[in-house]
Amino acid sequence: QDVNLCLHMPFLLQFEGKTSFGMSVFNLSNAIMGSGILGLSYAMSNTGIILFLILLTCIACLSCYSIHLLLRSAGVVGIRAYEQLGLRAFGQTGKILAGVTITLHNIGAMSSYLFIVKYELPLVIQTFLDFFSDNNQSCLPVLKHLHELTFLHSAGYLGYTSGFSLSCMVFFLSVIYKKFNIACPLEAFGNSTVDTAIPESTCTSKFFTINQETAYTIPILAFAFVCHPEVLPIYTELSNPTKRRMQNIGNVSILGMFVMYFFTAVFGYLTFYEHTEAELLHTYNEVDPLDTLILCVRLAVLVAVTLTVPVVLFPIRRALLQLLFPGKPFHWVRHIAIAVCLLFAVNLLVIFVPNIRDIFGITGATTAPTLIFILPGLFYIRIVPKTQEPMNSRPKIQAACFTSLGFIFMIMSLTFIGIDWTSGEKRNLGGH
Repeated sequence: QDVNLCLHMPFLLQFEGKTSFGMSVFNLSNAIMGSGILGLSYAMSNTGIILFLILLTCIACLSCYSIHLLLRSAGVVGIRAYEQLGLRAFGQTGKILAGVTITLHNIGAMSSYLFIVKYELPLVIQTFLDFFSDNNQSCLPVLKHLHELTFLHSAGYLGYTSGFSLSCMVFFLSVIYKKFNIACPLEAFGNSTVDTAIPESTCTSKFFTINQETAYTIPILAFAFVCHPEVLPIYTELSNPTKRRMQNIGNVSILGMFVMYFFTAVFGYLTFYEHTEAELLHTYNEVDPLDTLILCVRLAVLVAVTLTVPVVLFPIRRALLQLLFPGKPFHWVRHIAIAVCLLFAVNLLVIFVPNIRDIFGITGATTAPTLIFILPGLFYIRIVPKTQEPMNSRPKIQAACFTSLGFIFMIMSLTFIGIDWTSGEKRNLGGH
């Protein structure tokens, strides 16, 4: 299956990947898992259980198909880097488009991580030290640690922190337990003393529902499944690399995240129903800020996002170096200057963005469908020779439909999000 790869890139014959199947699954799962898991319960509260499951299944399956397109394109030309596929398909314009999209997506991801730090850290500090401070001051110790990590020259130093951060995010699943000892949200929020009658529907799960915030569901789900720029590097490091073997790694990783995402979403939703907020941990604060389990989960999530921010910054800086300083040798001044500018810009963005839902929405409606749907489909159409697969062949038609679906998702999501922003009818989502 990889004969073409060897012919086009003979230097790869000298490189022998040594990463096992299981470790590759771990690495790709680590690339998928992120802050998007905190918004899934909110997404379910605005779609209902069945509709959410349908959308989650569709996004997961489409993500697997997207990996197939990337592997097929890479196998034809022997390229195992997302930006280089763009160069091969559309020249320098394609490389710039891929690099800018990856950069913007990672900036959105890093912003969501720092937003969690900004919002959750004061609650943890207040619990431990009984000391109240504003969000920005409370972030300083953690942000100082992040800045030190981001100045490292090699991403290899962050391998262990990356694995530990994934373990911390898996611990987030322990919030499932709270479903069984938290009563109806109105009672938990102290509203049971109110004389007004409590609507029975408030504490009833819905299977299908549509409202103004439903527009954020697909962007949140797309944001939660983006891992495609990391697929080809993981493929390169794989022992006994074949497209079938790497496709199986992608399928297993996405299936694992699918199960984790669904259980997290459904138990978070069945705990708070329509009171579920865009950042799930904030909803638990309304119940009992001193709860030991939730405090441990908060600490785990904070550790996870703190250690992941420097990992996310590396591909951003790499893309910027390729776009702005192609062919230039490494220089510490340039290296540090880019890191400082990125951190400054992202910190400003986090301070002025009112809600993490907006980060999920905009990133999930723009860069996520571009990386999952649009670019892989276009790469496949342009790279696979017409002599092998004419434009009227079924694979090319499927790829074209797949790309069109990405544009439809993007236009619809941005339209409905714009309507939501201009209408001014926003419920209390927390995180302000």
